[in-house]
Amino acid sequence: MQYKKGSEFRKPEYEIDKIFLDRWSPRAMSGEDLDDDELMSLFEAARWAPSSSNEQPWRFIYAKRGSEQWERFFNLLIEFNQIWCRNASVLCCLVSKKTFTKEGNENRNFMSDAGAAWENLALQGSLKGLVVHGMAGFDVERTRAELEIPEDYEVVHIFAIGKPGSLDMIPERMRKSEIPSERKPLDEIVFEGKFKKNKN
Repeated sequence: MQYKKGSEFRKPEYEIDKIFLDRWSPRAMSGEDLDDDELMSLFEAARWAPSSSNEQPWRFIYAKRGSEQWERFFNLLIEFNQIWCRNASVLCCLVSKKTFTKEGNENRNFMSDAGAAWENLALQGSLKGLVVHGMAGFDVERTRAELEIPEDYEVVHIFAIGKPGSLDMIPERMRKSEIPSERKPLDEIVFEGKFKKNKN
């Protein structure tokens, strides 16, 4: 099943490429497997993200459904996310190194750099017609311990990857949100000269 493109619902204030409108985060996945070429093309896209001093602080740790690692990843999620992630093909944890490898000093951009890699991956997934859905609902400290993540790396988030499925693959209470979401208007997020306080 191919899910609807976000550009069918979303209208930008200014002209932009449809790649940005089409990407959204469905939950309904079919449970089909992804082959290595399909999966690695997403990580390849992430690899080419910009980063401070070309540090490339992002790291991806993944498990395929049906593998011996899957249950470890799946059990890190809160119950709500387990409900729909059971049909994911892959669960992946994004982490980012907080210091520069060469000098050892603080890298203030480690999170924004990881975000750039995540966006590349998500856009590539969208172009391939895949579901890529990030989550904050998981046990961070257990994730660090069970995935053996060093202290010098921040746990950013866990995300699911899969092939689109029909709405009956998720509970009825989740189906109403299975549409591309809107965004705040530009005048709430872009300010000339100085920060502007607003209601949101």
